[in-house]
Amino acid sequence: MAASHRLPAAIRAPFEARTWRAFLYVLIGLPLSVLWFALSVSFVSAGAGLLITFLGVPILAGALGMCRGFGVVERARARGLLGLDVAAPEPVRGRTGGAFSWMGAMLKSGASWRHLLYALLHMPWAVFSFSVTVALWTWGWSLFTYPLWQWVFPLWVGQDGLQLYGDAHHAFYLDAPFEIAVTSVIGLVFVLVGPWVLRGLVSVDRLLVSGLLGPSRLASRVTELESDRGVVVDTAAADLRRIERDLHDGAQARLAALAMDLGLAKEKLAQDPRAAAVLVDEAHGEVKLALQELRDLARGIHPAVLTDRGLDAALSAVASRCSVPVSVSVDLPSRPAPAIEGLAYFTVSELLRNITLHSHARRASVDVWRTDDRLLLQVRDDGTGGARLTPAPASPTSPTASAPSTASSPSPPPPAAPRR
Repeated sequence: MAASHRLPAAIRAPFEARTWRAFLYVLIGLPLSVLWFALSVSFVSAGAGLLITFLGVPILAGALGMCRGFGVVERARARGLLGLDVAAPEPVRGRTGGAFSWMGAMLKSGASWRHLLYALLHMPWAVFSFSVTVALWTWGWSLFTYPLWQWVFPLWVGQDGLQLYGDAHHAFYLDAPFEIAVTSVIGLVFVLVGPWVLRGLVSVDRLLVSGLLGPSRLASRVTELESDRGVVVDTAAADLRRIERDLHDGAQARLAALAMDLGLAKEKLAQDPRAAAVLVDEAHGEVKLALQELRDLARGIHPAVLTDRGLDAALSAVASRCSVPVSVSVDLPSRPAPAIEGLAYFTVSELLRNITLHSHARRASVDVWRTDDRLLLQVRDDGTGGARLTPAPASPTSPTASAPSTASSPSPPPPAAPRR
């Protein structure tokens, strides 16, 4: 494989598997497109003609359902031969689940009518692409290999070579060595040009399949929003579990100990005032620690410095509390959307926490910058890390997390991790 890549792409193209798969796609496409066209026109015409009666509605709905079945075959063919993965359109579901409801939903489905349009448009295009491809392929390989089979003419046909023009009395045959070499060179040109013409023709098929047989833009957007909503719900649930754990293990435990100390101090106040004073002093310290933990917890929910002063000041505050010296560099021409700021802040906070607990690093750095419409952040350290990661032959730099710098895309950025 490495040796073949040293050849120019123009020479590799006729022999690549991609080219032959595209050629097979065009060959299979013609009979299938003729079949899709014939069935679609027959049933749709019958259904449209019978719409004045009750029979037209189920026939037309069945024809549209049949076209959706054609789309399943075409998407599978494009996936297997062209490497084009097109998602299936949204399924047709009636409101009540009955036959009449299904027929109404089928007739109202834009995806079903797009499948019908594909069946009608693809047939003439398949005829054209089949004709051009087969002509180029046949003439190219036949002329290129002409020196190998030219001997057939004098031995079996009774003429010197391939007849170029003329009649039985005055004809010109390709039989001289120079003529045979020129014929082979012309065939080589066709062989080298054919794959690129084929790929251009197949690109139109790609547009037809992806534009007419896939889900609509509205359905894709709905699916994307549902996925983003699921991510947001999971993130919120994780934050609630974290807050509950922090309250249970931190402030709640200290408040419980405070109540016990105050109860003991109350009992000893009359008998041993000195011991009661010691217990009250310890309780006072517990109150201070509980208040500090509650402040930290509130700051973790949404820090006020992030709202008031932006990402630079908030990340600097986080870096100052890290046990490892951290340098912070924020290069942003303007403040991102609040949601993106929050994502970046909590991502960096978690990464610095991992550095403190696991990396055994001596220093770390945080870099935040903006490229086009994306906010990029990178956290690096010189430690060993503590997570078990699969080794990869990548550059020894930490991953870079990115997120859109506007609130139009609510999905969170990819998680980053401190450098190993």
